[in-house]
Amino acid sequence: MPTYISLLNWTEQGIRSVRDTTKRAMTFQTMAKKMQVTIKDIYWTMGHYDVVVIMEAPDDQAISRLMLGLGALGNVKSASLRAYSAQEMNQLLRGMP
Repeated sequence: MPTYISLLNWTEQGIRSVRDTTKRAMTFQTMAKKMQVTIKDIYWTMGHYDVVVIMEAPDDQAISRLMLGLGALGNVKSASLRAYSAQEMNQLLRGMP
């Protein structure tokens, strides 16, 4: 399954209730599972982003649905990236002209 990395920043609403962040993460994992998305890791970070999530999903549509649903809750803003392993990257490179 494709891998995705989402970079999250808390909204004003999200930071006001930061004490609930791990509880919200568990709810997010349940939501993801229902959409056939596997959460591999969630990291709370210092610096430009507040949270980093590593996921596997069957396709871009599944990730898009999940992240739109998460955004609709109002606690975070996200940017999601499709990530490629070395093996996947080698396959892509073999197809180059």
